[in-house]
Amino acid sequence: MYHPPLCIIAACYALLLGTTPAIHGLETAYDILQEYDFPIGILPTGVKSYEINKDTGKFAAYFDGSCSFTIKGYTLKYSNKITGTISKGRLSNLGGVQVKIMLFWLNIVQVTHDGENLNFSVGITSAAFSVDNFYVCPQCGCGFSCLSRESNLHSLVYSS
Repeated sequence: MYHPPLCIIAACYALLLGTTPAIHGLETAYDILQEYDFPIGILPTGVKSYEINKDTGKFAAYFDGSCSFTIKGYTLKYSNKITGTISKGRLSNLGGVQVKIMLFWLNIVQVTHDGENLNFSVGITSAAFSVDNFYVCPQCGCGFSCLSRESNLHSLVYSS
């Protein structure tokens, strides 16, 4: 019976590690955001895997399913796959992220980090929010209000 040389097996394993870092615990999608000067909270919790080409900046992030929540009166919806191009302080060509404005769902196509603000563009208009709002990742279904519920529960448990 033929057994492939150990170096071929090791090379294949190294290739797999290099193309799927999130699965193997090297860097998370949240780590990548910080490398490019973005806070982790622009992505909700639950990214299962991601791909990035550091030469071109093209990326894809994957969730188990779609995710939506409301923050400061805006309902956001993330599809199970988010795509785009990342560079220092800029996310562009975004796909898979929408915001509900009045009755309409609009695609968020670009996010830029400008000083103390993150500017979210839907093409025809944009809105700026303090970067302080994005230091913690929102959770699907309840956004940041999950965190306040957990904090209140923690206070109740430990005050009893």
